[in-house]
Amino acid sequence: MKEISLLDGSIGQELVKRSGEKPTPLWSTTVMLDDTKLLSEVHDEYFSMGATIATTNTYPVLKDRLERVGLEDRLEELWDKAVDTAISSKNRNGYGQVAGSIGPLHASYRPDLIPDAIEGSKQYNDVINHLGAKCDILLIETVSSIEHAKAALIAAKNIEIPVWMAFTTEDFDGTKLRSGEELSLVKNLFNTYKIDVVLVNCSRPEVTKDSLRIIADLDRPFGAYANGFTEITPGFLEDFPTVDALKERHDLNPQEYSKFAMEWVEMGATIIGGCCEVGPKHIEQLAKDLKNNGHKIV
Repeated sequence: MKEISLLDGSIGQELVKRSGEKPTPLWSTTVMLDDTKLLSEVHDEYFSMGATIATTNTYPVLKDRLERVGLEDRLEELWDKAVDTAISSKNRNGYGQVAGSIGPLHASYRPDLIPDAIEGSKQYNDVINHLGAKCDILLIETVSSIEHAKAALIAAKNIEIPVWMAFTTEDFDGTKLRSGEELSLVKNLFNTYKIDVVLVNCSRPEVTKDSLRIIADLDRPFGAYANGFTEITPGFLEDFPTVDALKERHDLNPQEYSKFAMEWVEMGATIIGGCCEVGPKHIEQLAKDLKNNGHKIV
């Protein structure tokens, strides 16, 4: 029997799906300006399905992204709305933790756009300190290169809460980051930076097992939360993409996704959940299968 932390699934995409509106690059962010009711519903449902960690809806709420739409002066307002909504949901649930999500600068899966570590750390500094003061966990997500990791970790050097870093790998090679660098290079970060948990996220579940074989040897708690895309398409790597440039898999139902996740647990993973296109029903199945296999969800 293992103690397993169960993350939630997709937040931004779940909001888009429930709204029924056409996605825009920042729709899941701007929806919070008017009303957080929809976001509350998403967090509440994940907790009801068995998740023990609520991920804040702050992944793309970064200055460089909001500048494109003239909303950079509302950064702190959006951070606070997202965090407070997640905390309120946790309190209603009576149990759990809130993970402050921080996505890549400029765009996901684009290590070529990440500035050098020193400049990147300056851009990350405000969001990391703001979320670090209010959340239970700092979750740095979809890290696609070693330089990207360093940028965020330099900014997080004085954060007191646990720092969880989630790396994203190539679609068909789980041993390589999306930059083409070997995932094993992550171990070189530990001598200099604070990383409490190592994760793999927003990668195809088929290659995640190969990634976990590498990070299982890094002497840190580890885990994974994969995506439900067929692959990251060239269209999504263009400037200012929206999720409709990606294709949802229809073969990755809750039962199939859970089979992958149970393999990760067998390998020693103690944190699992879902990323893009993995929703509440998937988390419900994970909770069921974890309990049926004698594990305790914490």
